[in-house]
Amino acid sequence: MAVPPITSVAQPGEPSRYLREDERVHIADRQREKATLRQIAAELGRHPSTISRELRRNAHPGTGDYRPHAAQARAKARRPRPKTGKIAANPALRRAIQDGVDRKWSPEQIVRRLRRDFPDRPEMHVAHETIYQALYVQGRGELRRELTRALRTGRAMRRPRRRADQRTPRMAAPMVMISERPAEAADRAVPGHWEGDLIIGKDNKSAIGTLVERATRYVLLVHLPLGRTPDRVRDALIDTMTRLPAHLRRSLTWDQGSEMHRHHEFSLATDIPVYFCDPHAPWQRGSNENTNGLLRQYFPKSTDLAAHSREYLDKVAVELNGRPRKTLGWDTPAERLAKLLAEAS
Repeated sequence: MAVPPITSVAQPGEPSRYLREDERVHIADRQREKATLRQIAAELGRHPSTISRELRRNAHPGTGDYRPHAAQARAKARRPRPKTGKIAANPALRRAIQDGVDRKWSPEQIVRRLRRDFPDRPEMHVAHETIYQALYVQGRGELRRELTRALRTGRAMRRPRRRADQRTPRMAAPMVMISERPAEAADRAVPGHWEGDLIIGKDNKSAIGTLVERATRYVLLVHLPLGRTPDRVRDALIDTMTRLPAHLRRSLTWDQGSEMHRHHEFSLATDIPVYFCDPHAPWQRGSNENTNGLLRQYFPKSTDLAAHSREYLDKVAVELNGRPRKTLGWDTPAERLAKLLAEAS
């Protein structure tokens, strides 16, 4: 006599995020009847991946057979909380991660550097999500720094990126657009091509200039204690860029901000051509935009940026240039610049 197909299974009690023992019995019975994972999932009101994961995790490790009561025991044994996390259980790993956090490295930078520095010690390897969990979950005690101080953004919640403020170009001399920039600058093949911008302080009354070398991501910070008028920006850029060796002064790419009103005078003084981005196209200075985001950890918005000394700006630049960067194969900008200078000499 043919047995009609099973279309559903009773769900005693309240729904649970975990599979119950009677559901595991149903999975075992239907598996023996050669039912598909999707059929079993539909009958239990579960997602197919839940059934697939259950069979993968709780089948007998030797034979591969799925035994529901043994599977229930295995699942129950794994469930007790709290469990000691990998960071809390390994003091050396915890110290290494905390050191990276203290140096304002991102979790991804920390884990990549750990894998590079300890290639043969798996106990020192951890996923960057584990570090985020140690920061996000309160009361774990795995990392001592407060969440809002440890995160690079200084925020506990992520915010969508906003469109850059619109600016009206007001230049004293014609602009040379980025489309005319040499190919060697666009492909980052040769060092000496820079991207620049300002980060703005409280009430738009103070600013710091930021310069990023495209090939190495090396950062220079421009001190503007008296404001960001075009003449002061011109003089500060001249002072900063003329300290560089000639082969590291090939070009500067900027947006169309009015602070570059006297760009032609800067070019005459330094022999550095200035190329301007298209309106509302911050991605054309991507390295600089990324660096400005990193700098907000040191120079929060709505603060007086004129209060910072030249010495402090230099210290921040040294710290940024000492961070391993994913785009550099986890070299630091300082290491990459040193390699290029050594090859050139």
